[in-house]
Amino acid sequence: MRHQRTMTVVAAAMAGALALAGCTGQTGGGGGDTDDSTLTIWHYENDDSAMGQAWAEAIKIFEEENPDVTVELEKQTFEQIQKNAKIVLTGDDVPDVMEFNKGNATAGQLAAQGLLTPLTDAATERGWDEKLTGSLATTATYDEQGLMGSGEWYGVPNYGEFVGVYYNKDMFDELGLEQPTTLDELEDVLAAFKKEGITPLAEAGAEYPLGQLWYELVLAYGDRTLVDDYQLFANDVDFHNDAMTQATEKLDEWIEKGYIASDSAALTAEDMGVSFIDGTYPMMVSGSWWFGRLAAETEADWGQFNFPGNDLHTGSSGNLWVIPTNADSPSLAEEFIDITLRLEVQNILASEGGLPVAGDASVIEDERTRELTENFQAILDADGLAFYPDWPVAGYYDVIVSELQSLVNRSKTPDEVLDGLQSSYDEGKADLLDG
Repeated sequence: MRHQRTMTVVAAAMAGALALAGCTGQTGGGGGDTDDSTLTIWHYENDDSAMGQAWAEAIKIFEEENPDVTVELEKQTFEQIQKNAKIVLTGDDVPDVMEFNKGNATAGQLAAQGLLTPLTDAATERGWDEKLTGSLATTATYDEQGLMGSGEWYGVPNYGEFVGVYYNKDMFDELGLEQPTTLDELEDVLAAFKKEGITPLAEAGAEYPLGQLWYELVLAYGDRTLVDDYQLFANDVDFHNDAMTQATEKLDEWIEKGYIASDSAALTAEDMGVSFIDGTYPMMVSGSWWFGRLAAETEADWGQFNFPGNDLHTGSSGNLWVIPTNADSPSLAEEFIDITLRLEVQNILASEGGLPVAGDASVIEDERTRELTENFQAILDADGLAFYPDWPVAGYYDVIVSELQSLVNRSKTPDEVLDGLQSSYDEGKADLLDG
């Protein structure tokens, strides 16, 4: 949940909403180029964002190394590409390379329909499969049904995102509290704030944040096998397993103890973020996409740390570069993608808080930005990306929101919530696998 999707929409909304047009795109598994004089790129990042600045540098490098090629950059919005991709990519007037959302229902669906070029050969030849490994590469591969995690490479990620804990250092200092490093220590901090009459966690039950907190707790008690079963359908999942039961009961306990405000079921992610920014709450469990806004708007001293005690964390690679099957210049598209993974481009992402997948955190001068990047790198080093709780099946985002709202409203028990999550998950999984 964006989560990765929400933040992408926010970034996209700032990008220019130009009419869908385009030219070209394909590679590794397709036919030869029919036009090597033009490279058409679609993406939906704002010019001032970390990604926008990095892609601008990649285009500059490409043009310097290919002076006879004209680069045509066309800004789309996330919604335009998401809604129109299947229609546009069935035609002949397509981009050579475009940014697209990862996951079963997006890149996986296009791959299964034959609209994206397989990139497995290119990944091997250019070393992408060595730079992007483990959980970072999971969103790059899709099987014949469009399910991520195995099969051919159909996309290449080059930045990341993850969920952690933002905290108000001033409020911690007032109570003499240290940054927690274990779940038990986190609970001690929660209790200490509550004892002083301060609700410790900014939350939002009407949108993605509460589901991400629940999933962080699942990951606190679970392991990679559970993630593979839940996200990749490696095996059936019993939602009354130890990890999911303990996580749901723990979240229920935190609600009961007042660590989460009783009115949070109706609050949005925006409400949550603003309340943390203005100092109402000392902690907020949410994603790296909040970083820039917090840096711009938060007056108090603040920091960020990974969810304490977890080896696995909510998050994933960022969106993918994909090459449409009907692209005119697949080889040029491959070359551009390769440039976006070069150190000089990745280091722009790093310096601007964009969470590079192949950068050098030591080049970052800003302390908070370096801290965020190092925290993400620690997750990558441990192969700790566990994706998002709503990813497995279509429509699951709304189910998670509704079920966890019931916990906050005290209208369902943890067992009843798990029953509701299980039912919708099983139905959605059957639809995917039978479809």
